[in-house]
Amino acid sequence: MIKKSLILILRTGLLAISLINSSFSFATSNFISLEQVTKDVTYLASDDLKGRGNFSNEINQAANYIAQRFEESGLTGAKGISAQGFLQKYKITKVSSETLSLVLNSKEIVAENLTIASNIEEISWAMSKRIKNNDFSIHTIGKDDDIRTLISDINSEGGEHLILLHPSHKKIFKRYQQRFSHGVTKLIQNEGHQQRSGTIVIALCETTAKEVNNVNILAVNKRSASELTNVIAILPGKTKPNEVVLYSAHYDHLGLANTKGDNIFNGADDNASGTTAIINIAQYYAKKGNNARTLMFAAFSAEELGGFGSQYFSKQLDPKTITAMINIEMIGKPSKFGAGTIWMTGMEKSTLGAQLNKVLANLDKEIYPDPYPEQGLFYRSDNATLARLGVPAHSFSSTQLDKDKHYHNVSDDLSSLNLPSLHKVIEILAIATQPLVEGTITPSRIDKNKVKHKGLIY
Repeated sequence: MIKKSLILILRTGLLAISLINSSFSFATSNFISLEQVTKDVTYLASDDLKGRGNFSNEINQAANYIAQRFEESGLTGAKGISAQGFLQKYKITKVSSETLSLVLNSKEIVAENLTIASNIEEISWAMSKRIKNNDFSIHTIGKDDDIRTLISDINSEGGEHLILLHPSHKKIFKRYQQRFSHGVTKLIQNEGHQQRSGTIVIALCETTAKEVNNVNILAVNKRSASELTNVIAILPGKTKPNEVVLYSAHYDHLGLANTKGDNIFNGADDNASGTTAIINIAQYYAKKGNNARTLMFAAFSAEELGGFGSQYFSKQLDPKTITAMINIEMIGKPSKFGAGTIWMTGMEKSTLGAQLNKVLANLDKEIYPDPYPEQGLFYRSDNATLARLGVPAHSFSSTQLDKDKHYHNVSDDLSSLNLPSLHKVIEILAIATQPLVEGTITPSRIDKNKVKHKGLIY
């Protein structure tokens, strides 16, 4: 059952259509209809799917719906990249803390001031009179230090670390504690094999590393493995079949909240909107039937867990074959530039944005640079995985994250969307990327040495 009347939603959206240039009309209208867009996003954001949480039965229902839409449009499954039909299965392992204790200079640190991120099941570290029995490092983060940067650097380094965090950082510490409470999830690279990447223990205390003489840390963590699914579809290229244009979006969301009343994270904008886009762009190009390059459409799971769907996908093919990745993320509401407009992350990292804007200039439209560079959005979606491999991989969005009260809230439901604006954004992406599909433009590769690597511990 949908939370709000669809009729009311459409009326609200149609009032907003006046914000979009009424003369703006694409040939896509014959193939990308507002009616179909509405139908797809309505199903994916419905209460019936209970927030499309990873590991739930409902995310499997969403995967089957996406696969069915691809098949109905005439696409084929992705043979040769570990997929069965349209479904690409992979496994991840999750390590969650069961017990954690820290004695520092003979004083026990209370549990509310401790947190751990680890991929190791049992930990026993000790130091007596500054002599360690294990190879672990002790760090101090003082009241004037940049906690996020320092912890990020330690995460990138890997290994075993104890961080002594000044109590002035308590508010941010609580965020790390909440994040780490969900455990550390890692992709299983090979059957039965899991890389040992390290541990971070954070203690909120006034003691500094120089003042520590004795340490005793004991931790027991629980490991579990689970299977998840990407949905991959192919439209073979007519004249350049070995060159791939990848359209992607993550279809997972947060599932159910542990609250009374409305407890469904519907994820209408995040990211039923982007998933709806790739479904309808796939249908559009399938009907056109003249794509020179091979088109690949990927609906990734586990983005909300750390991008494990795209990580697995990237290991199943040669990234050099991917000409560009159009990753679509949260396009259900008007951007700060107006209804029906869109922006992209990392525009300066390749020539893709400039090339797409040459197409749109004739229509007096453009794709804008990321207006929120301080939020690091280039690294917060599935494009980052492929960008680290040199692919011109960017995310395209319209969200106003600095103002969006619905982001990662149960209120991100169908009623929060502007459906005509969503429809126009999908049309813009279809038209702007047509030269990519035709093989007449090729963006520059991203310099892998200038892309920040993913952390090794969490």
